[in-house]
Amino acid sequence: MIELHTWNTPNGRKISVALEEMGLPYTVKTVNISKGEQFDPAFLAFSPNNRIPAIIDPEGPGGQPITVFESGAILLYLGEKTGKFLPADLRDRVPVLEWLMWQMGGFGPMPGQVHHFLLQPEGPARDYGVKRYGDETKRLYGVLDRRLAGRDFVATAGAPSVADFAILGWAWRHERHLVPFDKALPNVTAWYERMMARPGVKRGFEAYLGG
Repeated sequence: MIELHTWNTPNGRKISVALEEMGLPYTVKTVNISKGEQFDPAFLAFSPNNRIPAIIDPEGPGGQPITVFESGAILLYLGEKTGKFLPADLRDRVPVLEWLMWQMGGFGPMPGQVHHFLLQPEGPARDYGVKRYGDETKRLYGVLDRRLAGRDFVATAGAPSVADFAILGWAWRHERHLVPFDKALPNVTAWYERMMARPGVKRGFEAYLGG
């Protein structure tokens, strides 16, 4: 059974959703990042960047245990392991990789900065940070909305991919980074509702990850 070392964050939710959608049995090992548990030497032994999530799969390649850190790498590993939500054909796989990297490189780091600056004391620095990163976050939502025009899922047809799971983890916190779902983002709104209605996604968001 896979051990998911995580906390109730967007990056953590990506993996609980993927595990549920892929039908993989797992157990949650909470890492309370508010108490600094991510710096515990035992956790650092397999997550050297002291960030959640990370997994330990006792039945990895060749039947041997494997550890994986970084949420994007975990999603790709799980997709390879199960053959689900990650196309085998390279031409079909490329869009999934593109949109997964898009999320990892921007649609995560940018709204994460909005979260950070909103928690700061009122003043010029806070206002600057919220505007700078808020504007970029809204731009990224616009990119996503254009991509989803006439599409049910971000990178594949007929079913979601690991890219959808990755993006959904952060879209889940859209209110926290000051992006309401309304008429300005009709395609994102429809996609979000479609994804959140999936039974596996529901279970992934209901799983206790701490917090």
